[in-house]
Amino acid sequence: MSLIGLSIVAAATFAVLLLRSRQQVHVVQLATGGKTGEYYAFGEAIAQITHKHHPDIQIEVLEAPGSGQNMNNVQTGAVDIALVQSDTPIQPAVKAIALLYPELFHLIASKEANIQSMDDLAGKRIALMPVGSGSYELFWPLAKHYGLSEAAFDAQPLPPDAAHEALMKGEVDALFRIIGLGNPAVGDLLKTARFELVPIDRIGALQLNQPYLKSTVIPQGSYDGSQPVPPEDLSVIAVNALLVANEAVEPEIIQAITSVLYEHRNELITINPRAASIQSPEASQNLGFPLHPGAKAYYTQDNPPFLVEYAEAMGLVLSLSILGFSGIWQFRLWLIGRQKNRADDYNLEILTLIEQVEQAKTFQELQTLRQALFSILRQVVVDLDVDKISPESFQSFTFPWEVAMTTLHHQEVAVRQAEKSPGYSHQLPQD
Repeated sequence: MSLIGLSIVAAATFAVLLLRSRQQVHVVQLATGGKTGEYYAFGEAIAQITHKHHPDIQIEVLEAPGSGQNMNNVQTGAVDIALVQSDTPIQPAVKAIALLYPELFHLIASKEANIQSMDDLAGKRIALMPVGSGSYELFWPLAKHYGLSEAAFDAQPLPPDAAHEALMKGEVDALFRIIGLGNPAVGDLLKTARFELVPIDRIGALQLNQPYLKSTVIPQGSYDGSQPVPPEDLSVIAVNALLVANEAVEPEIIQAITSVLYEHRNELITINPRAASIQSPEASQNLGFPLHPGAKAYYTQDNPPFLVEYAEAMGLVLSLSILGFSGIWQFRLWLIGRQKNRADDYNLEILTLIEQVEQAKTFQELQTLRQALFSILRQVVVDLDVDKISPESFQSFTFPWEVAMTTLHHQEVAVRQAEKSPGYSHQLPQD
C-alpha cells in the first residue's frame, strides 16, 4: 500500500475514533436510599438535570438500604457515587463531592404512649429504619447517651413504609427516623392529631463522640400551618447529607456533576425543593476529608494566581475602615431583613390559599388554586436566583407550600368522594 493510502486510512481511523469518543455515553451508578425516601428522589433530580446539560453522562439511580452500605459500595467500586449521612465513617477510596442539605432527627410518638423525651422510651416499642441505614446506626449512640440499653425497649427495624404503618396501627409506640424537614410521609402522620414530635437535645455532650451532629430546630408549623404542628419551635439534632464518589471515577465526570449542583440549582429546585438547601462551595471544601479531584477542579477553576489574589487581599486590607465596615454591616442587616420580609409575605399568601383550598367545593376552584400555588413557587425561585430571598427563607417557604399541596390533594379526594354521594348534582367542568 502506498504512503498516501496509509495516510488516508490513518486519517479515517482517527476520525472514527474521535467521533466515537464524542458519542460515548458514560454510565454512572448512584446509590441512594429506598424508592419512597428522599435520597432516591434527590438522586432522580440530579440524574435528570445532569443528563439534560451533559447528554454524555447517564446516571443510574439505584435503590439502597442506607448510608453504611452506600459507603462500602463506593469503597469497593460496586457503585460510582452515593448519598450518605455526614456521620458515616469515611473509607480510604471515597472522596467528597458536595455537602447537600441537613437531615433532622424525628422522634414521632403516639400521644397515648406519653413519651415526652428520649428518657420515656424505656419499656416502649420503637420502630427504627432498616439495619444498615444511617437512621438505624445513629439511633444506638443516641439511646446510649440517654442511658437506654438495647434491652430497655423493644426496637423493631422496618422499611420506612412499614414503620409508618406500624405506628398508624398502634403496633409500635414511636418511630425514629432521620430525614429532611417537611417530609410528606412524616407530615401525613402528624396531621392525624394522634401523634406528636418529641424534642431531642443534649447536643453538646453528644458532639463529644459524634462531632458531625449539630443542634437545630423544627420550626413551629413546619408540618401543619393551621393547627400548627409542631405547636412551637422544637429542639432536635441534625446531620448533613453528602454526595461522595469513588476516587477512580473520571474527574471530568465528577466536575460536570458538581457543576450541575451549583450552576443549575434552580432547575433542581423545580423537581425537588430540597435542592435549595445545597450548601455553599466553601462549605463543601471544608468537610474534613479529601475532595474528589473532579470536584476540586470545579471549586478551584476560578481561583486567581497567587500574586493576583495576594494583591487584591492587600488592597482590601488597606481600604477597610471603621466607617466602611459599619456601612457594609448595616446594609447586610437591611438586606437580610428585606429578604425575610419578602419570604414572610409569600408564606402569608400560602396560608391564605390553604384556607381557600379547605373551603373549595369544585375541581374548577381547586385547579385555579393549584395554578396560584405554582405561580408563587415560580416567583420564589426567581427571587432566590436574584437574591431577593435567602436560601434559609426559601427553606422555610417550602414547608407551608408542601402543606398547601398536600391539603389540595386531600381536598380533591374529598370533592371526588362528594360527587359520588347521593344527591350530588354539581357538574364537573369540561376539559
